[in-house]
Amino acid sequence: MTNTETALKETLASIEGATGAALVDYTTGMALGTIGGSKSFDLTVAAAGNTDVVRAKIRTMEHLGLKGEIEDILITLSDQYHLIRLIKGRGGNGLFLYLVLDAKRANLAMARHQLKKIEGDLEV
Repeated sequence: MTNTETALKETLASIEGATGAALVDYTTGMALGTIGGSKSFDLTVAAAGNTDVVRAKIRTMEHLGLKGEIEDILITLSDQYHLIRLIKGRGGNGLFLYLVLDAKRANLAMARHQLKKIEGDLEV
């Protein structure tokens, strides 16, 4: 089991093309930890904004009566991928991992696989 800081460091180190990562509470919009980003890309602001994405998807699933669970939400931009992975189990209810990838360097399938592994090892 890994803590938040270790998990975020592992995310940047082990996922090709990763430029930033955060652990976010989507009930409050607060980032519990961040790593990476830049002056032109504030991870805290991005994390807070993506809570709206998660809430909207959960609300839509409820309205549609869908019973499945969200694994990932993927947002593709012209030069970036934004991957949101909801945390399951061990007190992770209401949390998600947020990963920003450089689209030119990232392998999306491998990033999803590695993020799932990191999520499984995360102790919150």
